[in-house]
Amino acid sequence: MIVFMETQISVKAKPFLKWAGGKSQLLPQFQDLYPVELKSGQIVRYIEPFVGGGAVFFDIASRFDVQSFYLLDANVELILVYRVIQQDPEELVKQLQGMASKYLALSGEERKKFYYAVRERFNAAQSYINYRVYSHVWIERAAQLLFMNRTCFNGLFRLNSKGQFNVPHGKYRNPKIVDPDNIYRASLLLQKAEIINGDFSVCDQWVVENTFIYFDPPYRPLNTTSNFTAYSPHGFNDTDQIRLAKFFRRLAEKPNVYLMLSNSDPTNENVHDDFFLKLYSGFNIHTVFANRMINSNSKKRGKLRELVITNY
Repeated sequence: MIVFMETQISVKAKPFLKWAGGKSQLLPQFQDLYPVELKSGQIVRYIEPFVGGGAVFFDIASRFDVQSFYLLDANVELILVYRVIQQDPEELVKQLQGMASKYLALSGEERKKFYYAVRERFNAAQSYINYRVYSHVWIERAAQLLFMNRTCFNGLFRLNSKGQFNVPHGKYRNPKIVDPDNIYRASLLLQKAEIINGDFSVCDQWVVENTFIYFDPPYRPLNTTSNFTAYSPHGFNDTDQIRLAKFFRRLAEKPNVYLMLSNSDPTNENVHDDFFLKLYSGFNIHTVFANRMINSNSKKRGKLRELVITNY
């Protein structure tokens, strides 16, 4: 494990996974919406209950002096990768470099066979992986997942109802399969973090005064073709969105707790859809603009309004 040093705050890292709905492009807009208490050094704890690609965590951890971080996600595979990067970045990089070297030396059809062989091993191992107890076998699994994320179609992370990775091979000429420097920087920033597999609601136990919580749930789909919430076998439907809103309101009653939440803006498709306006009435609702590329129809890709809801 990399030893934590006070100089970590100057370390810059970016998400190590391509992630649908990732927030890297929105950081300049988000930075204007962070609570002033974060900028003034009053925030002592940061919690992210849907960590995903982690763009907001990496931004905050590298720019602000926050004492502790709690990163959660319901996706066991994602949490496995975070913990491997936190604890064994050198071995992970070694395994990824070996896979990258073999893959990039192959022809197009051979690359395809190599990819599907990795995917088959990854899915077959699901039945015997112990996701609760960290072990050396996690490193190989993390390497497989990062490899597939960089070589699969559109860089998607998608699981079927059995929890198996089912994205087809992508035809990238020279994919960047491993970025050692970024993995080491990410590992350094993760030294201050507790990384937890669980439902967003369990984060309540770690909320103290002067906590900043950023919620980035799977977005409510704007239409049937944009319904991409398969980051876990269970999905995230309107019932879950309502449950999250109730949780948000409950946390908002705590003293000196600062809440920020992202979601889709239904009015992109239907100007009369006030689902979130009603759900978060009484809170501040901001609009940001994002380029979203996950759509099978290229004509429907482009800038979309998204909502950011805050209690401050």
